Amino acid sequence: MPLMITIFIICIYGIVMIFSASFVWAEYKFNDKFHYVIMQSIFFLVGIILMIIVSKIPYTYYLKKSNAILLCCFILLVLVLIPGIGSVRNGSRSWFGIGGLGIQPSEFMKLGLIIFTSKYIYNNPKEMRSIAKGAFPILLVTMLAFFLIMLQPDFGTGTILVMTIIAMLFISGVNFSFFIKIGMVGLVGVCFLVIAAPYRMNRIVSFLNPWSDPLGTGFQAIQSLYAIGPGGLFGMGFGNSIQKHFYLPEPQTDFIFSIISEELGIVGIISVATLFLIIILRCVKISVKAPDSFAKFLSFGIIFQLTFQTLLNLAVVVGLIPVTGVTLPFFSYGGSSLIITLISMGIVLNISRHKEN
Repeated sequence: MPLMITIFIICIYGIVMIFSASFVWAEYKFNDKFHYVIMQSIFFLVGIILMIIVSKIPYTYYLKKSNAILLCCFILLVLVLIPGIGSVRNGSRSWFGIGGLGIQPSEFMKLGLIIFTSKYIYNNPKEMRSIAKGAFPILLVTMLAFFLIMLQPDFGTGTILVMTIIAMLFISGVNFSFFIKIGMVGLVGVCFLVIAAPYRMNRIVSFLNPWSDPLGTGFQAIQSLYAIGPGGLFGMGFGNSIQKHFYLPEPQTDFIFSIISEELGIVGIISVATLFLIIILRCVKISVKAPDSFAKFLSFGIIFQLTFQTLLNLAVVVGLIPVTGVTLPFFSYGGSSLIITLISMGIVLNISRHKEN
């Protein structure tokens, strides 16, 4: 119950801040300052209903259906790459456009791969100590998913997916030398991806010195810092952000934390951190007390993904890492992200109904 209440509170908090962050842009683009908040409220209602339904479904159902779930996720990732089926937004073919709505299949893949990996580790506990028999098959499936996501391209989502599976393999007992080798290969791969796409190299350069191109690649990072800087203890007041007035592009999405910092100050930052911390600690407790290893890995994968994505978004917003295009869970505008996050929480809530024997 405390977890469900906290989820409800953080979602409402997110909707309120989406209104504040978006009404200027929404009125300009749609002549309706409530456009984004109404859409997010609909996503929230759908997500909450699905979370409650999923919380009633025994988690063992996913053990039986994991292969089918993963196959459906792969089919969606392939279909979205086909012109005429997948739509291009912000330079990425990552969406299925349905009227004014968009569905992002990579969000489904993040959950589908966690379910599949949890089942694989559960069924092959001894083999996980062997790199060839244990970790390698999972790594192949993960790299295929990563490859399809990079064709969109969506480096941020691909990174979250890979890091989540690596973390699950780490706690499954895979030999530590595997992660050293994977780290070296991953570093080479990241360097190749950066070199292969000039815009990624530009992001690295703008990260190192945003003011080298203040009106181009460094624009978002600079405007984000301008939003966070003046916040102080209590901020400029709800609705009084300056940066949302066409300085910070679409502030209701990836950089919504900047608006929270600007309007609510340190108090707002602490409130956001507290809510996330409560959710993370409750989920960790549920994972530790889960009745079997499948439930443990499933709940751990879900909470690690949520934690990693949150930290990645915050690191971008405060300028610690280059811009990756990763949303802040529960807060950033977006139907697919919010609904999948709430479905994931529904799975964790179901696991919490069972106690370790």
